Amino acid sequence: MTERVATTPGLYPLPDWAKETLSELKGHQKGDLLSGDETGEIVETYDEVRSELIDDQVDAGLDRIVEGQARWDDMIAHPLTIADGVEPGGIVRYYDNNNFYRDPRVRSEPSPSGDVADDLAAARDVAPENAALQAVLPGPYSLADLATNETGGDEGEFLEAIAAFLAAEVEALGDHETLFLLEPSLVENPPGDGADERASAAIDEVAAATDAEVVVHTYWGAIPEKPYAHLLDADVDAVGIDLVAGDREDSLYNVQEYGAADSIALGVVDGQNTLVETPETIAERVEWFESQVPVDDFETTYVTSNTELFYLPENKYEAKLNALAAGVEVLS
Repeated sequence: MTERVATTPGLYPLPDWAKETLSELKGHQKGDLLSGDETGEIVETYDEVRSELIDDQVDAGLDRIVEGQARWDDMIAHPLTIADGVEPGGIVRYYDNNNFYRDPRVRSEPSPSGDVADDLAAARDVAPENAALQAVLPGPYSLADLATNETGGDEGEFLEAIAAFLAAEVEALGDHETLFLLEPSLVENPPGDGADERASAAIDEVAAATDAEVVVHTYWGAIPEKPYAHLLDADVDAVGIDLVAGDREDSLYNVQEYGAADSIALGVVDGQNTLVETPETIAERVEWFESQVPVDDFETTYVTSNTELFYLPENKYEAKLNALAAGVEVLS
């Protein structure tokens, strides 16, 4: 029987009080303060935010607890922007959406910082003792796609360097139940012939660095057929399917035609729309998908938002957490 797990891809919005506090504190800093450079009261503020975001998830009843990634002002370009050998770049728009991130300019082979591992350890300190923690990182294909390669190597060599960098970051993580690798570029800028195999190999290298369950979470539509088929060659436990954005029939076709991993992640809550789905709607979307695919039972169905929840007002983000947990409860 399939286990249904309520979770999210992380990257939560800052609480309103923290936006004001951090704006004032950072306003006293000279230059551009990057994640990783924080000191004093700024660190203390982010510690408070982390505790609050974890409390939100525990109160909602989620099955996996993320750190929240409140420090990621560079969105999924983190942690590359703070790595040695990388110029963080400015804030730019990406994916033809109202989303912004830093443009990391990679000038030499990036060195892992352990920044994400430190945040996960801090989350472990404040989460309930029995909480199942979920780590969150960008996937290697999306990170390489969003970064600017100034190393002198070709695209294949650059992707290999990014994969090695992320694998080292994963190896530094402490205990975690699940790892979400965020790979929207597989949909928004899919790899072509040859590059699709390299993308799968890069994801496989990162996944191999942990004993946790690995979910490659894609969103904003369906992955094209060939990249999807090659993605299944990677040793991952689940691929994320967006049932909110784009035509869900395209994602369904991929699974019907090429199969799936042992588990699956379903993006059934809209991470960019303030309309809050009912638990019944969430349950119906999960049941619809599971009834359409040629799989008797997935080991696990991760029930999640299709994208990060960063874009939502604080009250709507909290409501979406509660809806996810309640939707899984309806399914049980």
